[in-house]
Amino acid sequence: MSQQISPPPTPKRLPTIVSQERDLSWRVASNLFVSFKYAWAGITYSFQTQRNFRIHVAVCAFAIGLSLLLHLKPVEISIIAITSGLVLTLELINTALESLVDLTVKQTYHELAKIAKDCAAGAVLVSALVSLLVAVTLLVPPLVTMITTTI
Repeated sequence: MSQQISPPPTPKRLPTIVSQERDLSWRVASNLFVSFKYAWAGITYSFQTQRNFRIHVAVCAFAIGLSLLLHLKPVEISIIAITSGLVLTLELINTALESLVDLTVKQTYHELAKIAKDCAAGAVLVSALVSLLVAVTLLVPPLVTMITTTI
């Protein structure tokens, strides 16, 4: 005997509420400049409040600066910039998700909230490790060459 599992009930008013909110969503940012202003506010918030975001920005700047100093090929500099940008992007998403989870659970512990936060942090860690691997692969050989030729 197979037992059918029915989906959870949904409120009857949900489509109306979502539709009304969606109809008004275009008013949040009246123009492109305002959208960029909101995006910059998120980056600023993360920079001011998240230690790891500041560390990632510093490491990103260092890696790009070192790649310019070592005269890497433009494609190599681009690869370092893209992987560094991915780390920063995931750090911003992690900050947003953590804030949303904190809002949802309201200072109480919930195992699913922990899983969400841990997975988001794990995504940042994976991207940071990949970015480190890329940077080491591209930066170490010319750095060793520069050091050995100056000695």
